[in-house]
Amino acid sequence: MKKEETIDFHIKWTWHAISRMYNIYAGQNDMTMSIGYVLLNIDLENGTPATKIGPSIGMEPRSLTRMLKSLEEKGWIYRKTDEKDKRFVNVFLTEAGKEKRNFARDGVKAFNHTIREEIPADKLAIFMEVVDKIKDVVEERTEDTRSGLEDLKKVEVVH
Repeated sequence: MKKEETIDFHIKWTWHAISRMYNIYAGQNDMTMSIGYVLLNIDLENGTPATKIGPSIGMEPRSLTRMLKSLEEKGWIYRKTDEKDKRFVNVFLTEAGKEKRNFARDGVKAFNHTIREEIPADKLAIFMEVVDKIKDVVEERTEDTRSGLEDLKKVEVVH
C-alpha cells in the first residue's frame, strides 16, 4: 500500500498544512500555534487550572510547564494559588495575554470562515461525522491495547 492510499497519511498531511499556516500567522505576533491554543484555553473570567489546560489541547505536562513559564516571563499570563485549596493553581491572562488570545482567536475564525466558504455545509457535515467516527474507532482500539493489537494482527495487509 502506498502512503498516499492510507487514511493516516491524509490526516497527518492536512494537519501539518494547517499547523504551518497557523505558525506563519502566529509568527507575525511573536507567537506559535501552540501558544495560541494555550491562550485560547484559558477562561477570561475565572482563569483555568493549570492541570486542565494540557489535556484540553493534547499537550504533555512537561511541555505545558515550560510554555506557562515562558508565557509568564513574557507577561502574558499570571498564576494564582486557589485560596480554598493551596494545591491548585489557576492561570489567568494579563491584558497583553488577552490581546494575544484575541489575535489567535481571529486566526482560527478566519481559517474556519475560509473553509466554510470553500466547502459546502453538507460536505463539511459528512467530514465532521467521518472524523468523529475515526476518533471513536481509534479511542476504542487504544482503550485495550492488547485487544487492539490482536485486532490489528487479524487484518490482512495488502502491499
